[in-house]
Amino acid sequence: MVKLVAQVEGIGLLGPGLDGWTSSTALLEGRAPYIPQATVLSTPDGLPPAERRRLGRVVKLALGVGLQATSKAGADPATLAAVFASSGGDGQNCHEICQALSLDERLISPTRFHNSVHNAAAGYWSIATGSRAASNAVSAYDASFAAGLLEAVTQVVVDQTRVLLVAYDAEYPPPLFVKRPIPEAFGVALVLAPVGRPSEASLGRLTLSFSDSPADRMRDAALESLRASIPAARSLPLLYQLAVQRRAVVNIDYLDGRSVAVEVDPCA
Repeated sequence: MVKLVAQVEGIGLLGPGLDGWTSSTALLEGRAPYIPQATVLSTPDGLPPAERRRLGRVVKLALGVGLQATSKAGADPATLAAVFASSGGDGQNCHEICQALSLDERLISPTRFHNSVHNAAAGYWSIATGSRAASNAVSAYDASFAAGLLEAVTQVVVDQTRVLLVAYDAEYPPPLFVKRPIPEAFGVALVLAPVGRPSEASLGRLTLSFSDSPADRMRDAALESLRASIPAARSLPLLYQLAVQRRAVVNIDYLDGRSVAVEVDPCA
């Protein structure tokens, strides 16, 4: 069985009641109560004024967690290859386009159009960071986090280079919410590196393989509700193990009833 191995050198996290990796570890471990609150997003400073005005919540989310992770890893974001994983991209922008098409004029603004592509976050990332490194955008519906993790770790192994994984999803407005009930914004980013001598930033080693085991759940009912309701939040069981720094195998939702098994080995 082929296994893929990489080490985690930085984590970014934003979600309901989760404002950064450092402040969220106590909540994930159960040392502090998790209280769901609206996700707080800000506009990155690296963008020119025109691009700043065009940003939707999805792009703010993706850039926010990506910059958190690279800062934690002490990595230059302009040098990292990147994988952006989202189940559906910008639902709010899709809603606005559908509304415009329902009117007699059927006029769509250029901003709405260029924000409608699935790799919009990757484009804004390259502008904000000055990156000319390769980037991929992947989508696998509710399995998008696992698909992104597989893609990113594969690149780490094949190219023997650090790769940034950014997984993100944001809420859908009515009436789309009826068919895609994602209630809030959640994003996670991992700086992944080839396995070698652990650096001071190393948080753990991940070994990936496929499994028929069911996906792991969170013990806390509110965190489990978050995991189940937002595709990017399928990462929560993995984040929990990285927070508690214990060796374990985590199963993450994948396709066709299978899971991606992630063996977590702490570097501490």
